[in-house]
Amino acid sequence: MNSIVIRNMESEDIDNILELENMSFSTPWSKESFIKEIKENKLARYIVAKNDTKIVGYGGMWLILDEAHITNIAVHPEYRGEGVGTKLLNGLVEISKEMMIKRMTLEVRKSNDPAIKLYKNNDFVEVGIRPGYYSDTNEDAIIMWKEVLF
Repeated sequence: MNSIVIRNMESEDIDNILELENMSFSTPWSKESFIKEIKENKLARYIVAKNDTKIVGYGGMWLILDEAHITNIAVHPEYRGEGVGTKLLNGLVEISKEMMIKRMTLEVRKSNDPAIKLYKNNDFVEVGIRPGYYSDTNEDAIIMWKEVLF
């Protein structure tokens, strides 16, 4: 796991990210969405986790005033449970600190126990529910927040 490097997402990464996206989410983002996020959205920050040969995860967030909204984190199925998600989350927290962000938030599917565990292990707390948030299944989302300490 020491060979995992976290770096900023680049345009050349998008095809690999799309593979991860399709493996990870029932309603994956499109190629155009990722292009807009990294080329046009001035509020967006995206990072990737890369081993020696391939991208094994990615994460992103929007920086709005003094808050960061995590948009997505995905880890290749072969690398889940090996700390990649934690490295990505820590990378997003570090960017938040550099940008003087005070709080981070996200929504997570109520059924996504591994993700909820990741966030709780990294000091996110549940603060509410968005009923029927996910349009594909009408599943509720758990809203989570974290205070960023400098």
